Amino acid sequence: MLFLKENLDYMVFGVLGVMSFFVVWFAIERLIYYRRVRLESFTHPEELTIALTNRLTVISSIGANAPYVGLLGTVFGILITFYEIGQEGRIEPGTIMLGLALALKATAAGLVVAIPAILFYNGLLRKVDVLTARWKQVNRA
Repeated sequence: MLFLKENLDYMVFGVLGVMSFFVVWFAIERLIYYRRVRLESFTHPEELTIALTNRLTVISSIGANAPYVGLLGTVFGILITFYEIGQEGRIEPGTIMLGLALALKATAAGLVVAIPAILFYNGLLRKVDVLTARWKQVNRA
């Protein structure tokens, strides 16, 4: 339990940090790709869709799962708080509230990662729709 208490924040924030790094990295990569993509080089709509949606699943998955990573950190933080209270044998409201407040920071961090990830995903998906529509327009003419 001591290992978990001492390293929980590092583990949760480390995982969330890696997740946010990948979201930003892939979002920037996709934006650069969308600016440089040559629509006329694609002959089949499925080929275009595959190229445009590459890596969007990672962004979406991180956006969907980051709150759960934060929630897991919160659950472990609450577990540690209750364990310490049980070991001390006395209940002090200040100790309980402090432990719970510190545990909730993991959930907040998960949301801080998830909300921008979903915003990036939705924005990039819109760009995919626009580029696909432009491709269809060019190939009809």
